[in-house]
Amino acid sequence: MAGKDKRKSSKKKKGAGKAKRTPKYTADTADKYELYQLAVQSPEPDIAFLRRVYKKEHGVAARHFREDFSGTGLLTAEWIRKGPKYTAEAFDIDPEPVAWGKAHHFRELGKAAERATLHLKDVREPSDVSPDVRCAQNFSYWVFKTRADMLDYFRRVRDDLADGGVFVLDAHGGPESIEEREEETKIDAGFTYVWDQHWFSPVTHEAKMRIHFRFKDGSEMKRAFVYEWRVWSIPELRDILLDAGFSRVDVYWEGTDEDGESGNGIYRKTRYGTNDPAWVTYIVAIK
Repeated sequence: MAGKDKRKSSKKKKGAGKAKRTPKYTADTADKYELYQLAVQSPEPDIAFLRRVYKKEHGVAARHFREDFSGTGLLTAEWIRKGPKYTAEAFDIDPEPVAWGKAHHFRELGKAAERATLHLKDVREPSDVSPDVRCAQNFSYWVFKTRADMLDYFRRVRDDLADGGVFVLDAHGGPESIEEREEETKIDAGFTYVWDQHWFSPVTHEAKMRIHFRFKDGSEMKRAFVYEWRVWSIPELRDILLDAGFSRVDVYWEGTDEDGESGNGIYRKTRYGTNDPAWVTYIVAIK
């Protein structure tokens, strides 16, 4: 599982009276996968975006979906919830988050879960059914650190997609993205999410990123997730996708609220973007 910050928050529940309450989350009691999903993932808007770009391209709804580096399979579960005509596959090599997802997402889907296949396999392996839409989110594909490895992955993705299929990646960048720094975000559910850009090489663009969680009682879950990546730029990724045989590669940039500072969650196609200190964007490749 990987990620930086796609926030999802929930309203705090007010306690009764003035009795002192034990914080809901502490380092000893919290589940790191639950925290990750609250702090990083946004399944509903992500799936809405994937469906929108496919329908805009083809005029019909995508039906079969594949999630690479799927972790707990949260996006896959959200796709299945769209209705009985929707099917999905998820690929990840780590059995722990996959097992967690089965227990927490797919069990509650009941019979509908039969429309999802969870593969404990390398993301370079082919799908059972060619997907209309395939994605690699939260920068997880940055585990491929050389151009040759990334090109191989992208070629396999293209070959695996159905005709006219859409491959969606996210990426982050901006001057702050290569600084060795920590960024704290208070999550409404009652904890603090810490994105720790622990180390970066200007020569290779290799980086070590870590996620920590801090709690109201003063405890901390250190290094809950650790990633060793190469930080890729948009031009590099676009060139590799085109070399892999995709017919077109578009970039979707997030708009801002009226204050011009906060992201509004609406992503539109762009040629140039804006030179923000830190940004997250979608890259959409069409077979």
